[in-house]
Amino acid sequence: MSKQLDMFKTNLEEFASKHKQEIRKNPEFRVQFQDMCATIGVDPLASGKGFWSEMLGVGDFYYELGVQIVEVCLALKHRNGGLIMLEELHQQVLKGRGKFAQDVSQDDLLRAIKKLKVLGSGFGIIPVGGTYLIQSVPAELNMDHTVVLQLAEKKGYVTVSEIRSSLKWETERAKQVLEHLLKEGMAWLDTQAEGEAQYWLPALFTELYAQEITPEEAKEAIP
Repeated sequence: MSKQLDMFKTNLEEFASKHKQEIRKNPEFRVQFQDMCATIGVDPLASGKGFWSEMLGVGDFYYELGVQIVEVCLALKHRNGGLIMLEELHQQVLKGRGKFAQDVSQDDLLRAIKKLKVLGSGFGIIPVGGTYLIQSVPAELNMDHTVVLQLAEKKGYVTVSEIRSSLKWETERAKQVLEHLLKEGMAWLDTQAEGEAQYWLPALFTELYAQEITPEEAKEAIP
């Protein structure tokens, strides 16, 4: 078994040498290559040194991508409280890279974010309606918060009544979760709404996706 793994690893290294340009430039090809590596327990992103990073430059690629992700998240934090949809993050990173830069996929972003998580930088990935919300601040979010974010995904907001009805929670539990999201700046409260107060999640506002990062916001991203 170990001989087979060694042979497969050797073949994988030969494959990487032969196709390194495609791996660097083509996001789909990169995903397939990462999957091949995973089958034998090889992580080409595990170290900044060694065969994989020297051969492919993938360590540098994901490091640079991680820096760009942090810059976008910092620039937009005042808009969304540190939560951003993966699609919006992808759009903003692509805009920042320019049209002549190496192409980047959403899978690339998720891999870079997982590396940021290891650093204990407050980054997290929250599954929401077939996509992901990216958390970029070290706020404590438990399963209750995640479920409420998923509930708000369709309309962009949620009410205490909707949480009680959909999740069969007591009022106090629903209010506790919403108050925490308000305190962390991840939710906005609309007390003028008809019927009852609505808790809006700015990270879910689809109309914000197309907005450019302003020069003022770009300055915010500079530590």
